[in-house]
Amino acid sequence: MNLLLIGGHTRNIGKTALVVDIIRAFPDAGWTAVKITQYGHGVCSINGEACGCAPNQHTFSLDEETSRENKTDTSRFLVAGALCALWLRTKQGYLAEALPMLRDAVNEAGNVIIESNSLMNFVRPRLYVVVMEPARTDFKESARLHLPRADALVLRSEGKEQADLATGTSSQIAEDCPVFHQPLGTPLPEGFCNFMRERYFLRNTAAPSGHLSS
Repeated sequence: MNLLLIGGHTRNIGKTALVVDIIRAFPDAGWTAVKITQYGHGVCSINGEACGCAPNQHTFSLDEETSRENKTDTSRFLVAGALCALWLRTKQGYLAEALPMLRDAVNEAGNVIIESNSLMNFVRPRLYVVVMEPARTDFKESARLHLPRADALVLRSEGKEQADLATGTSSQIAEDCPVFHQPLGTPLPEGFCNFMRERYFLRNTAAPSGHLSS
């Protein structure tokens, strides 16, 4: 299994859009696409609502998307060309417990693309790509923690350099980490497509592939 992980430094900056663009750009990859949502206190992972369950009840749920109406993120994955789209929902603090179920669901997949920062606590992906919007200074702790491990950055603002990134993060980024500019709504940069071909698809097959821990 080849694992590609897409993270982001805050909410609503286009992580799902990048997943969709990648699936569409490489239609022959046979993607299995996964979205991970972690709910806060009092929200049930089964239905995303307050259902009165105890903190250790209804801790995670995994559903396969079947709709192609393009109304949900996972439906967008299918419309873009993914062979399979999954939505994993967990209560905060229970992602590790959900991983065996997720691992079993994607075990036979060749190329898996997952939208999540927190999964970096448990996996070694083939590539970890982080979406950033330098103008927005709010920063998820999970993204800040794993930023030094990013293999590439996708910036949503045109013309920004690493030194202009959100406050306090420039020093965390590896010097050789490539930066690609893709404002929302614009095509996937050809440079990023070449990066994917060289670093994800054409990497030495003897090198360790991404895998999900048990």
